[in-house]
Amino acid sequence: MSVVLTPAAASLGDLERIWRGREPVDIAETARAPVEAAARMVEQAAAGDAAVYGVNTGFGKLASIKIAPEDTATLQRNLVLSHCCGVGTPLDAPTTRLMMVLKLLSLGRGASGVAWSTIALIRDMVNAGVTPVIPDQGSVGASGDLAPLAHMAAVMIGSGEAVFDGTRMPGAKALAAAGLRPVTLVAKEGLALINGTQFSTACALVGLFKAWTNAAASIVTGALSTDAIMGSTAPMLAELHALRGHAGQIAVAAAQRALMAGSEIRESHRDGDTRVQDPYCIRCQPQVTGAALDLLWFAGRTLEIEANAVTDNPLILLDQGRIVSGGNFHAEPVALAADQIALALAEIGAIAQRRVALMVDPTLSFDLPAFLTPAPGLNSGLMIAEVTTAALMSENKHLANPCSTDSTPTSANQEDHVSMAAHAARRLDRMNANLNTILGVELICAAQGIEFRAPLRTSAALQTVMAKTRAVIPTIGEDRYLADDLARAAGLVAEGVLADGADLPGYADRGRE
Repeated sequence: MSVVLTPAAASLGDLERIWRGREPVDIAETARAPVEAAARMVEQAAAGDAAVYGVNTGFGKLASIKIAPEDTATLQRNLVLSHCCGVGTPLDAPTTRLMMVLKLLSLGRGASGVAWSTIALIRDMVNAGVTPVIPDQGSVGASGDLAPLAHMAAVMIGSGEAVFDGTRMPGAKALAAAGLRPVTLVAKEGLALINGTQFSTACALVGLFKAWTNAAASIVTGALSTDAIMGSTAPMLAELHALRGHAGQIAVAAAQRALMAGSEIRESHRDGDTRVQDPYCIRCQPQVTGAALDLLWFAGRTLEIEANAVTDNPLILLDQGRIVSGGNFHAEPVALAADQIALALAEIGAIAQRRVALMVDPTLSFDLPAFLTPAPGLNSGLMIAEVTTAALMSENKHLANPCSTDSTPTSANQEDHVSMAAHAARRLDRMNANLNTILGVELICAAQGIEFRAPLRTSAALQTVMAKTRAVIPTIGEDRYLADDLARAAGLVAEGVLADGADLPGYADRGRE
């Protein structure tokens, strides 16, 4: 069943469904009339005497050079090809597909001046599985994601490279194999295709989707860790969190109360426990992870707005009959949102790593064996798995340094302040992968700890998590090769297997409040 996109109205849920799935996409027919009206305005401007940026002039610092009407098509083709300067690793196919869908949404607003047939080609490429090869480096996030989007546009005109049916090939060949034909760009179309924030926004959205899965998983692993070290559930009381009022904090505490309800381990030490308070990594989970959720909700709302935005230049104001140069291509909102997601990822990992350290330390773990092995000394158990989490936590801290505060002048100082949104967003993929492993190691440690509490049992909800874990990661007795276990645990986190256990308000819904 097709996902029908209405420009200005796509939700985070729609976009995540497109990224995760392979359903065909379409654009609402209601978008066609304004798109065609804007294209007619551009056609008239191209034939006129007045200089209109990007329509009958050069670009950037060359905007003062007037272009003759007969050179319009050449101008647009040259623009696309000259901007194909991306380097680095090709963007993965699902994110590329999402980027193309975001460009559909933007052009479909009827303010960019492109032909309906050009929009239809993007849609048809998405549905046919023609995936342009998009190098992931080369954008500074203003004037839009020029280089990455140029590589997409190059395939549309029969140049560049694309992947079709699993094979990388020249763009023209990929189009032909899919039964599609390249377009000949007319006035402003090349500029409309390469100008915009769709590369940065797509990467940031994927970072958000993965971060939400990690955040939800951390609530589950944190509850397991709390039971493993026989921690208190008193700090999860609803009344405490209501007094502070932060939505994320309230949601995390509620989720963890539900996860731990009915635990025999918890009930066994309500009376007679000499410990007065747990360390912060146990006691302050709602405050830390909840604050991260608040950031993710806020970033999600920003990215949802950006996903529906018109971000090329100049723009056609149909109701005023004007073509106006502006700066909607500047990706500062995306850069700031990506930086916030990065902070959330770093902090979720930092507090999770301290829970891992707590569980492997016999002086802090409330009678669990050293490094969670039944025979410490002969066996090292999870000693170095904890070291790995420390390495990844530290790496994420470095990666969380803001990108949005950086800028450098480009294009002969015409573009003298840029957002750096592209690598702000791309670094989220690495951070999410690091956090997958940190939480995966916490899962392994907590599962070991829970089993050492036998015959006492954890809650029914956490027993379900234990069963999912033990289905792929056997109990660790004698020392064994652990790298595969860590990879499988990280996979459980990344695939959302643990996130299903955390009953949280939907990030898309919360972001709209």
